[in-house]
Amino acid sequence: MTHILEADGIQLEFDGRKILSDIYLQCTTGKITGLLGRNGEGKSCLMKIIYGSLKAEKSVRIDKQSQNKAFRQTGLLVYLPQFNFIPASLSLKRIFKDFEIDYTLFEKRFPEFTSKYTSSVSNLSGGERRLAELYVIVKAAAHFALLDEPFTHLNPVQIEKIKELLIEEKASKGFLVTDHMYTQVTAVCDNLYVLAKGKTHLVKNMLDLETLGYAKF
Repeated sequence: MTHILEADGIQLEFDGRKILSDIYLQCTTGKITGLLGRNGEGKSCLMKIIYGSLKAEKSVRIDKQSQNKAFRQTGLLVYLPQFNFIPASLSLKRIFKDFEIDYTLFEKRFPEFTSKYTSSVSNLSGGERRLAELYVIVKAAAHFALLDEPFTHLNPVQIEKIKELLIEEKASKGFLVTDHMYTQVTAVCDNLYVLAKGKTHLVKNMLDLETLGYAKF
């Protein structure tokens, strides 16, 4: 069954400055949807609004059912924020147990984690910590996953493996992905939006990125 996530009617202001005002975004299971925009355009805010952790005037629907705080319902939506969200005191064993994810498959894909099953997050490098958090969110049992800067702190080999993982996992869920490393986003996405001046624009070809002032080719 295909599930559809839609967001529109979003209004957000900070200190009298309108951040988001004309938004329509759709994400479906079976596809990776990219979201690009310059710094300060409100990409992270938009993800938090969809997730339900940032209050704003909005309409967020999953399968046409209103979801003001989707994160409160198990199996609907998971979110990878820009910052580290898993406490440093937890062990990888505890994290993978809580998310009900097979660590051996993770270790097989990323052999650098061999023998680190009982290690605490505090003993990981910044890249390893980000990779572990990203992996459990991507593999989590949910219809949709919102990924904010998933490629940050990863090395080139890890980035390629994560892109492969996203393509595999989209068979059972939908992804909304934003990252300043836009070529990594465009390499895997099926649909692409650019957020500019408070409005989302559906990209039809790569030249639209230049027209919208995001990138030059």
